[in-house]
Amino acid sequence: MFHKLVSGILAVLLFCQCSGKGTALLQHEPVKSNQKKEKIVVGAAQLDVLLPMLSQKRVGLVVNYTAQLGKTHLADTLLSRGVNIKKIFAPEHGFRGNAANGEDVKDGVDTKTKLPIISIYGKSKKPSAAQLADIDILIFDIQDVGARFYTYISSMHYVMEACAENNKQLIILDRPNPNPYVDGPILQPDFKSFVGMHPIPIVHGLTIGELAEMINGEGWLAGNRKCELTIIPLKNWAHADDYSLPVQPSPNLPNDQSIRLYPSLCLFEGTVVSLGRGTPKPFQVLGHPELKGMPYQFTPVTIPGVALNPPNENTLCYGVDLSNEKVERKLNLHYLIDFYQAFPDKPKFFINYFNTLAGNATLQQQIKDNWSEEQIRESWKKDLDTYNLMRKKYLIYP
Repeated sequence: MFHKLVSGILAVLLFCQCSGKGTALLQHEPVKSNQKKEKIVVGAAQLDVLLPMLSQKRVGLVVNYTAQLGKTHLADTLLSRGVNIKKIFAPEHGFRGNAANGEDVKDGVDTKTKLPIISIYGKSKKPSAAQLADIDILIFDIQDVGARFYTYISSMHYVMEACAENNKQLIILDRPNPNPYVDGPILQPDFKSFVGMHPIPIVHGLTIGELAEMINGEGWLAGNRKCELTIIPLKNWAHADDYSLPVQPSPNLPNDQSIRLYPSLCLFEGTVVSLGRGTPKPFQVLGHPELKGMPYQFTPVTIPGVALNPPNENTLCYGVDLSNEKVERKLNLHYLIDFYQAFPDKPKFFINYFNTLAGNATLQQQIKDNWSEEQIRESWKKDLDTYNLMRKKYLIYP
C-alpha cells in the first residue's frame, strides 16, 4: 500500500520538479502465536535460579528501566532479597530512561535506591578496572529490539570485554527479541562503530543471550578473550513467536509498531528525512520540508529527555504516516528507495552517517544507481547464507 501511494506521489513530485515548483507502558496487540502456549518467563523472573548465584557476592547491575519484574525494577527486587548491589552501570538513555538519543549519560546517585550510577554512555563506554574492583559478578538485563545499530548490544560487548579483562563473571538475563528474523547486509570491518560492532546483518535474529554466545564463540572480544558467561534463558519462547514488549525499550520506540518499523526506518537517520523524532509518532512517520506533494504533515520539536534538536526541527514536513501500516518480517527498502526517488535534490539526500548505519558503502551506491529492492536483496544472499549457518551454532531457542 505504501509503495503504491509513494509511487503515485513520486510522479506528481517529478512533474512539479520539472516545472520548477517547489517508562511508559506499550500499546499492546494480541499475541496470536502464544495464546495456546504457556506464559513467557524472562530470565529476570527466575529468581530461584539467580539468587543462589548471588549469595555472598558483590554485585553490579548493567540495566535500564526495561529490567522489570512485573511492575518492580530488578534493582528493587534484588535489594529486597538482601543482594549486595554495589553500583549500577547505565547505558544510552540512562538508568531511568530520561536521557534523549545521543545525549551523554552522567555519573550520579539513583534517588530511589541510593546506589551509585556509573555511565557507560559518555566519555567512557566500558567499565574500568577500578570501577569493577569491588564487584564479583555483573548482571546484564536490558531489552533489545534485534537490530545491529541498537546501542545496548554494543554496551553489552564492552561489558563482556571488561569482564574478560578483569576476571569477572557476567550473568545475562535473557529477554525475547521482538524482531526475531534475519535480514540486511553484513557489516564490513571498515565500518565498525558503536552502532555496528560485529559482522552481523542489520536484523540479526538473536536474543541478547544468543548474541553474547556468538560474540564469545567467534572471538570478537579484544585480544580474542573469552568472557565468563552465564545466561539464564527464557522459558516458553521460540523465534517464530510474536512478542509485545511490556515496557517501551527506549524513549523513541513507544509501541509495537515503532519497534517493528525500527530496523527499516533507522536507516533514514543517515539521510535528511525526518523519521518522526520530536513528534508523537517516532519511527512511524517519514517526511521532509521539500516533499510538499506528500499527504501527511508534521513538525518535529524538541522534547526534553526524548528528542533534542531533532532533524528538521520546528519546520513543517510533508511525508507519510506508517503508524497503521502492516509491517512484514523483513528489512523493507521500499521506504528508502521511494523517498530517494521522490527527493528533489538527490545529492543532498544522504549524509555521511548513512554508510555507518548500513555497515558498508554499497547500499547507498546501489540506491543511487537505481537498483530495485529485489536486486539489492539478492546481493546480500551469499553473506546471509554464511551468517545463518554460523547463527545455528548459537541458538538457544527453537
